Amino acid sequence: MELPKSAYIHIPFCKKKCFYCAFVSTCNTKLETGYIISLLKDIDVNYKKNLLSTLYFGGGTPSLLPINHVEKIINKFEFEENPEITFELNPEEADIEYLKLLLELGINRVSIGIQSLNDNILKEIGRNHDANTALKAIENAKNVGFKNISVDLIYGLPNQTLNRFESDLKTIKKMNVQHISLYGLKIEENSVFGKNIPKNLPDDDLQADMYLLACETLNNYEHYEISNFAINKKYISQHNTNYWKNKEYCGFGCAAHGYENGIRYANAFDIKKYIENPLLKDYGHTETEKEKLQEEIFLGFRLSEGLNTKLIDKKYNINFDNKYSNILKKYLNSGHILKTDIGYKLSINGFLISNLILSEFI
Repeated sequence: MELPKSAYIHIPFCKKKCFYCAFVSTCNTKLETGYIISLLKDIDVNYKKNLLSTLYFGGGTPSLLPINHVEKIINKFEFEENPEITFELNPEEADIEYLKLLLELGINRVSIGIQSLNDNILKEIGRNHDANTALKAIENAKNVGFKNISVDLIYGLPNQTLNRFESDLKTIKKMNVQHISLYGLKIEENSVFGKNIPKNLPDDDLQADMYLLACETLNNYEHYEISNFAINKKYISQHNTNYWKNKEYCGFGCAAHGYENGIRYANAFDIKKYIENPLLKDYGHTETEKEKLQEEIFLGFRLSEGLNTKLIDKKYNINFDNKYSNILKKYLNSGHILKTDIGYKLSINGFLISNLILSEFI
């Protein structure tokens, strides 16, 4: 049995909760020392010394961690040659000194949560930075020597117009970052916005126009997954691609998800509960063959290359074309699914209604 080559670390601390965020996080940084002790215990017990090709620090806000805590975590792992080690940052923490120390620890990819370059919109969504701080963060990362910089943008934000969004895209494009992740705003039940829906949200049609505009504006990037663009194949997120290829991975920290030995699991969601016992799981499920196939389809169609149906046929002992002939015929005729040399993929218009299409396969 091959052990996972990817691991995710959840750091649940934030200075302030963004209004759209429903991730497990807290502003109570007094819990940090206890959390790190429990996280290290979680890794000691559950990490099998498998060589990692990717490690990803997400949150919350990993960049709130003192550098000695980051170092203790990284030192717990063993790596293949040239691993991809990603660290999420908020712009306001991306100062030269901190970035230098991250680079010295072997972190070679930073993901900067910019979300918007409109100061009024940033205030409306509860971000702590302004546009200048965001652009300065990118410059700092470049100047320190990071060669793999990703930025996050959100479309569909309150009072966001097509022109404002286009301006953000063009500014980021000029910054020549290696990777851009682009997410449509979803109102999550457990977020501030979920309890108090903001006015002036772009409607579904405008959100779709924003997405199509992004695909057009970022035409010099490789649009390799529904929400992700890389300047070339070298900068495709290896960690996230591991998810989309339905491969296994380890999850460490509260609320971290993992997929090992055919079992999908989630660690304790409550931060204090996790600190008390980092070995508790709030969820665990051994996937059936049917569920594995559904995951393979759901995740594979997110990628621009689409599904390799020959591999799927062999892996699950099915005939994909026959099994899903009605759905394929319907969406091939409408142009939302396209035939490829290896199987099928979604068109750009297919990406726009991917949830609807994929629900029919499940």
